[in-house]
Amino acid sequence: MGRSRYKIVDDELPHFVTLSVLHWIPVFTRPATVSILLDSLKHLNEEGLRLYAFVILENHMHLVVQSKQLGRDLARFKSYTSRELLAYLHQHNAVRILDQLAFYKKVHKIDRAYQFWQEGCHPEWIQNVEMMRQKVDYIHQNPVKRGYVDRPEHWRYSSARNYLGQNGLIEVCMDW
Repeated sequence: MGRSRYKIVDDELPHFVTLSVLHWIPVFTRPATVSILLDSLKHLNEEGLRLYAFVILENHMHLVVQSKQLGRDLARFKSYTSRELLAYLHQHNAVRILDQLAFYKKVHKIDRAYQFWQEGCHPEWIQNVEMMRQKVDYIHQNPVKRGYVDRPEHWRYSSARNYLGQNGLIEVCMDW
């Protein structure tokens, strides 16, 4: 396997990351599944993760984040949320989705029946204020570009409202 150009440059620097559900399966279509993600982000925020911007769509999410151990925190986020989301899917008898998560699981993942997240997160180091502005704008415009809403702040699962001085679903750091 070739080396990826996507690497966490320095854990303590802000990075733009994308986390995608395996095979782009739409799982985040219910408030309960999105709440699992938001609750985990809130918990990590309490432990020092700095969340600058986010958007959650039906099968992936984008974040601009920073922490003292970013790689470890992202791994913890993916591990915890995958366990909770798989439990939710089992509890709600979402057999079709579970079958897909089992079918598309990477062959080398022999220690589990399912794989929830795609491997990696494609981290991009935010090098300056201009790049931060571009990534935050990209995140907030994502649901608009997909045609889901007319304005970024209309998308409930995003930090766009925070940046307009309105109450969002989760606190974000806007000092950059």
